[in-house]
Amino acid sequence: MLGLFSATKLLFLIVHGGLGASQTICCLGDYPALSMTSIRLDSRWADEAKKVLEAEFRTEAVLWRRSRHNEDDEIGALRIMRIQLIVVTMLAASGLFSCSTLESRKGQQFAFKDLVHQPGVVSSEFIFEPVLFASCHAPTIAETKDGLIAAWFGGSGEGQPDVGIWVARRGAAGWSVPVEVADGRQTLGKRYPAWNPVLFRSADGSLVLFYKVGPNASGWWGMRAVSTDDGKTWSQGQRLPERILGPIKNKPILLPDRSLLCGSSTEAEGWRVHMESTADLGKTWTATGPLNNVQELEVIQPTILRYPSGKIQILCRSKQGRIAESWAKTADGQTWTPMRLTALPNPNSGIDAVVLKDGRALLVYNDTTEGRSPLNVAISEDGQNWNPVLVLEDTPGEYSYPAVIQAADGFVHIAYTWKRTRIKHVVLDPKKLVLGPL
Repeated sequence: MLGLFSATKLLFLIVHGGLGASQTICCLGDYPALSMTSIRLDSRWADEAKKVLEAEFRTEAVLWRRSRHNEDDEIGALRIMRIQLIVVTMLAASGLFSCSTLESRKGQQFAFKDLVHQPGVVSSEFIFEPVLFASCHAPTIAETKDGLIAAWFGGSGEGQPDVGIWVARRGAAGWSVPVEVADGRQTLGKRYPAWNPVLFRSADGSLVLFYKVGPNASGWWGMRAVSTDDGKTWSQGQRLPERILGPIKNKPILLPDRSLLCGSSTEAEGWRVHMESTADLGKTWTATGPLNNVQELEVIQPTILRYPSGKIQILCRSKQGRIAESWAKTADGQTWTPMRLTALPNPNSGIDAVVLKDGRALLVYNDTTEGRSPLNVAISEDGQNWNPVLVLEDTPGEYSYPAVIQAADGFVHIAYTWKRTRIKHVVLDPKKLVLGPL
């Protein structure tokens, strides 16, 4: 149960913190979702109270998971009731809380932002729980015939040799246990880290996994693996042709001529964006030259937007504190307008975007020039004027490298790095998003 000292400390913070403007929510992933939906604390006390809650709930959750298979149902139920009663008693004693019970969301644990109450949010969850990696990052997500598939790189730390590409699949029963499907092992025993997976589902239903292998972003090379069973098994990774990296972070788009247009970039001699194309899912390739002058702008990791009119836009991460853009001059994406900065802030962090079925563009990005919080969603009718629609995260920490798709049923799926320890999955109903001024 909650330690007496910590419970007393938390109650002191609650009672003496006073009413304030911040609002938090705490959902226990493996419990019957005791939910505090109106915790209001003065900002001086909110962070400390959150730390106490998170630490104690994390400890108790671990103990409960470890013991639940060795205890009968009655004892397990009593353990849960004790936890709930202690917390509810503290809340009721303070007189500052309103408590309600929400439907349990397995895997959603210690999410303090009141995300689920924002218009358009359908659900929010962690793809795996508990923490499986010392570090994980750069998710990608795609739709399959039976649900979803996500991939990311994980291991002891970004750039370490043990970092590999991990995959989880989501069906009716939830997310599968993650499995490693690719790594950087070389024929002579050397092992390099793996980086930045990108998933793409082709018209014939096969999945292509693009990823990078190498010592760092300046020296990596492109790789490709294929699955014909919705990600259950994968082919051996094959190296892409020399100077071809494949989609560097974000999903490619399929053009009317059935070629795949991929946004790519290099970092060896300044940050440069270029485009790569393949008509056979990665067997043969063509590439453009750099689209930016590094003396003016340094940009990488383009996300591609193709509008109903046929116009193609790329939005890029930059070193200049703002998202950069360029527009294709030709339908095949081989020639482009000069790269320029938009009004959208960028803290030198990855972004992603998608054109929705209704023609609007949806962008996921960090709406700041420093750090990687908050993580936001914005909507545009024309790719030029953007309106914020919700905040995915805004507490201290890193929330970054989003990947976004729209599924066949119209729902939007976003996967992103959550504090480098988890991958979070959020589902949106774009019809219910409420626009606000930028």
